[in-house]
Amino acid sequence: MTSGDAAADSGPAAPGDAADVGAAARDDAAADVGLLAPVRAGTAVEDATGDAAYVRALLDAETALVRAQESLGHAPAGTADTVAAAAADATRFDARSLALRARSGGNPVIPMAADLTAAVAERSEEAAAHVHRGATSQDILDTAAMLVASGALRLILADLDRAAAALALIAAEHRDTPMAGRTLTQHAVPTTFGLKAAGWRSLILDARDRVAAVLHTLPVQLGGAAGTLAAFGAFADSGERGAGEVRDTGLGLVAAYADATGLAVPLLPWHTLRTPVADLAGALAFTAGALGKLAADVLVLSRTEIGEVSESTGGGSSAMPHKANPARAVLIASAARQVPAAVGILYGALAAEDERPPGAWHAEWQPLREALRTVGGAADAAATLAEGLRVHPGRMRANLGATGGLIVSERITAVLSARMGRAAARTAVTRGAARAAREGTRLHDALAQDPALAGIVSPDELRTLGDPSGYTGSAGLLADRALRRHHDGGTVPE
Repeated sequence: MTSGDAAADSGPAAPGDAADVGAAARDDAAADVGLLAPVRAGTAVEDATGDAAYVRALLDAETALVRAQESLGHAPAGTADTVAAAAADATRFDARSLALRARSGGNPVIPMAADLTAAVAERSEEAAAHVHRGATSQDILDTAAMLVASGALRLILADLDRAAAALALIAAEHRDTPMAGRTLTQHAVPTTFGLKAAGWRSLILDARDRVAAVLHTLPVQLGGAAGTLAAFGAFADSGERGAGEVRDTGLGLVAAYADATGLAVPLLPWHTLRTPVADLAGALAFTAGALGKLAADVLVLSRTEIGEVSESTGGGSSAMPHKANPARAVLIASAARQVPAAVGILYGALAAEDERPPGAWHAEWQPLREALRTVGGAADAAATLAEGLRVHPGRMRANLGATGGLIVSERITAVLSARMGRAAARTAVTRGAARAAREGTRLHDALAQDPALAGIVSPDELRTLGDPSGYTGSAGLLADRALRRHHDGGTVPE
């Protein structure tokens, strides 16, 4: 056991007193700087979800609660400002110290509330009496988590907007650029790159809708020890009336607390009713998957032997100087594989017993943060990828010819079916495809040599039917319709 572990296990350290805790707090070796998580390293969302951001959110949650109580006359005027001034001193609240002392009580709110109370007491003993009054640790930590999520989701939305805008330009520019459509890894029939890009954008807008909807509904948490709000009324009413009188102050306080934090008012305290976390998890999982689809396609299309797209600045290789790896797509793809695992834990925490859960709530903290910051990093990478994506129509055209016209066999079969019957047409095209493969010729040339088709279709018509660019169906119209979908980046609430 390390000295830091011993200090943590020996009980709560007095605010600012434990030398071992202070030493551990200054140990940068304990910091998570994203070495194994490059998808979020250096991004705005990393800062918005880091330990410092959570400490700030915890302090904001505590301050907002005092401000809400003061607004209802449950605390003397000026109390919240005194608490806010004490909370603003960042040197008093060290994340590593809080983490070590949290091991004793099971969560970081307990030592944080002690530190904040001590800091406020230096300014006003009366104000210090109102810190954390009536609240339970979960009220503060859940509220802080929603504040952190709110900040992270706003960053994610901004990057989704960037990606969608860039893809709209690409889809419009390449509305009619033909390329091979691929099913089960093989050439199927022609499509257009505009339709593919419009599809990527549509998924990203779907993700944006879900993230924005969740952002609007992130709720404050306030219930007290067992979700009845009883202590808030007891503290507010003490000395104001005789025993036996009843006045409900809880619901008004929840509304005032929501107003002070900028979060939504919940229908009920949600200590063990984890719908808000589950809804947030679902939006994050969908967003990771939507971005993952973009990444998966870019990874396939940027293969050396395909070469239909490339990233604007490829990643290098430690061993092969010639390589320009699709590094952003790789990072997005990695995020798409990580987030569902984190979200699975969040969904599992729905089965939370009693009025306060032992373990289910605690299990949410890290997976929620990892999901937020991983999706945020992926959204940042996706925006940069889309804005710099290079499209290579020449390679698309060359790849369309890789099968010697077999990619349009469906079209030729359909035309011949109207003239000679479906069965006969299929037999003729199958025979022609085999001849083309055997002789290394194009499908339309092989069919032109088939005596069974003499007088039914001319070589010139077969040549026209064999042009892949003429068989993209409604791809252009579908892209147009997708691009008419409204995209308003200004709908995020203030």
